This record gives sequence, structure tokens and C-alpha cells, in this order.
Amino acid sequence: MALLPSLVKGMRDYSTLQVYRRNYMFSIIQSIYARYGFEPLETPALEQRATLTEKYGQEGEQLMFNVLKSGNFLEGMESGINAIDYKKLKPLISDKGLRYDLTVPLMRYIVANQHQICFPFRRYQMQPVWRADRPQRGRYREFLQCDADIIGSSALLCEAEILKLIYDVSTELQIRDFCIKINHRGILSAIADPEKEKVFCTIVDKLEKMGLEKVMTALQAADFSSQTIASLALLQNFKGNNSELLMQLQAAIGHTDQGSKAIEALTGILTQAHGLGLPDGICCIEPTLARGLAYYTGLIMELTVAHTPIGSLGGGGRYEHLGDLFGTTGLVGVGFSFGIDRLYDLMETQNRFESITTYTTEVLLTNIEAKVEMQLLHLLNQLRVDGFKAELYPDQVKIKKQLSYAHKKNIPFVIILGATECAMNHYTLKNMQTGAQNSYSWSDLCGLLRAALVARS
Repeated sequence: MALLPSLVKGMRDYSTLQVYRRNYMFSIIQSIYARYGFEPLETPALEQRATLTEKYGQEGEQLMFNVLKSGNFLEGMESGINAIDYKKLKPLISDKGLRYDLTVPLMRYIVANQHQICFPFRRYQMQPVWRADRPQRGRYREFLQCDADIIGSSALLCEAEILKLIYDVSTELQIRDFCIKINHRGILSAIADPEKEKVFCTIVDKLEKMGLEKVMTALQAADFSSQTIASLALLQNFKGNNSELLMQLQAAIGHTDQGSKAIEALTGILTQAHGLGLPDGICCIEPTLARGLAYYTGLIMELTVAHTPIGSLGGGGRYEHLGDLFGTTGLVGVGFSFGIDRLYDLMETQNRFESITTYTTEVLLTNIEAKVEMQLLHLLNQLRVDGFKAELYPDQVKIKKQLSYAHKKNIPFVIILGATECAMNHYTLKNMQTGAQNSYSWSDLCGLLRAALVARS
């Protein structure tokens, strides 16, 4: 029986058109990262399981893809396997995992290579990550992230630069109605029960999905105090512009050490970001923004677009203790990650791909007469030597079929060469967009092609 050509849930193929469009996005993001002084880095898809565990919080670890050990990993424990809790079983049968994000592998790389790295280290990384999530629109099990991080500096200027970078990328991708939501983990720590900040943030991160009432019920079930729950409700009701929100926060938690430091940091970051050219109204303080990952310690950021069900287009923040997990203290960082797949879905919805080039071949040579085969091969080679992206239709079939091929592939120009054209040393060029068809000498043909292709790019 033939296999059904089905995909694993949450995974996707990318068509030629989609790859062209994604590459367009990559080129813009990459150029902006480079403009800000970020350097490229790549890490492997597989990491040691010990590298990934205890970094993302309990819920994050449940979404990790664990990879089975090689060989007979069940040997010696078959008799007791039914009695083993599956959480305890995982480390017995798995010693590797697919990376959940790009930040933890980055910290592993930095700790391993810290003596060769120039700090502050600005790195960007554009690679896929994997999460065993429930697939739905805008949420996939394999997706590509585009990260930019600054490691080795606690200066608030780093946060300000990241905010301006998010603005530049969103603007150059022509995203409409976007907003950069920001908060500081110190705001939430100031109202959370002591020693329970990470659990508090994990639950509060579900506010948008579950609503305040269900989140408050979850906090009660997790034994949070009534004061903490009431304080969350108070933050949820804060309204106004950033200046007004900062004043409300000052009145509510400015008397606490964590709260006053967080308010001061938010104020300083916004001041510096505006000094870098970030327009007013782009950043919006959201006092209950939590970001689910457990490793954030300072500013947290999320890129959203109004009136869309797609969800956040990226997120990030300040972290200070990831290096500790690898035995290196004092390694601080701040960064942001764009989710390319959600960005793509949004740009498609907003018709942002209409003007981009969606072809590779620029010139197609038709193949209509066997007697001119060698001339066609020489011409094909010469076109490529001269820098044109060219191909020769491989079969001698009717010209209509070859022109149809050029049309479907969006090839802008076709050269028609038969025995008559060879005898006259002229080349018939057809513009597939306008339908115009004329004969030219070789030098005139090359000049016309070059000018026309430059005009199209």
C-alpha cells in the first residue's frame, strides 16, 4: 500500500513562492541587525538534555521535544518500567533534545567560548526551534526565530537599542498598526508573594488567553495571598499613556524596593529610546505583561498588532542568571526574538508581498530546432558568464508550451533562437510582461536586458 504523503502536525512545507517571500523578510531583518552591529551565530538543533532542562520553567519543559538515547536504552529496567512516573522516565531514556529557543544555546556557547569573545557581544541568529505545542493558527511545532541579543552589559542603553531595532524592523517590513508592549519583571515581583515570582509570572502570562477571573482563580489554587491577587487586579485596571501609567505605578508600588527600581528603569529606557529616534506612542507600558519564560529578570517586551488573531509577533527581555546554570556568574544579557512564521502570516494578510521579486530565472532560451543546439548551449553559457540567471528549456516542444512554462515561473524574458535568427546573427527577445517581441544584435540584447532587469529590481 502506498504511503499517504502527510505532514507531521505542526510542521509545514514551504513552496517556492513562500521561500521567496521568507528570504525577502530575512534580507531586511539581517540588514538591520548588521546596521546595529550584530554578528551572526548558528548553533546545532540538538542540545544536551541537561542544557535545556530547568531553564524555561515547568510549562516550557513540558513542551520540549526529547530525543531517545541510541541503543537499547531500556535494558535492565524492563520489569519496573510500568511503575516509573513518566517525568522520572524521561532522563532515563533521553539525553538530548531539540532546542526550545535560541537564548539558552547562546548562553551555552558563550560560556564555552567566553575567552575568545569580545564583550559586549552582539549576536544575531536566524534558525528554527521546536516546541511540542498544540498546533493552531499562528502556533506551530517547528518555527523560525530571528534573535538579536547583547551579552555582557547591564546598561539600559542596550534595552533602548533593542526597542529601536524592533521599530526599525517592523517599519521596514511595512507592518501596520504595531505596538511594542513593555513591562518590567520588578513590577510583578513587587506584588507577588516572596519566593514565588516565577510561578506568579507563569500564571499571569495567561491573562490575555484566560481573562482576569480565571487567572485569579488559578492564583488562589496556587495559594497566593489575597493581597497579591488584589494587587494584580489593581494593575490590570491601570489606564493611560506611559507617563500616566508610570505615575499610577509609582503610587501603587513605588514604596517597594523592587517597584521603585523597575519604575526608574522603565523611565530611563524610554528616555534613551526616544533619544535614539523611537517615536512616541510606539512603546506601551502594560503593567501585567509577564512573558512566560522563567529566565527574564528585568525589562520584558512583546511585539503585537491590533485587530489580528495571530498573537504576538515576537518577544524578549533582560536576563541575568542564565550563565549561572553553566557555572559562570555575572553574565547578563538582553534580547528580542521575531517569530518569522507569524510575521509571514500577518504580512500576507496585510498584502505586504505584492511588490517583491518572485523568480530566479531572468532569461529563458527556447528550444525549437535541433540544428541550433550547439549555438543555444554556447549562448546559454555566455548569458551566465555575463551575469544573467538563464536556463534553456530542455525539450524540443511547441513554442506555446515553452512560453507557458516561462509564464508560470514568472520568467520576465524569453530569447527565441531558430535557424533563421542564427543565419542573421540576430536574437528575438520577448518581454513576457508586455508581450513585446523584437530582434536585436548580441550587444544590444545584453544592454537592453541589463537595463530592464535593473529597472525591475
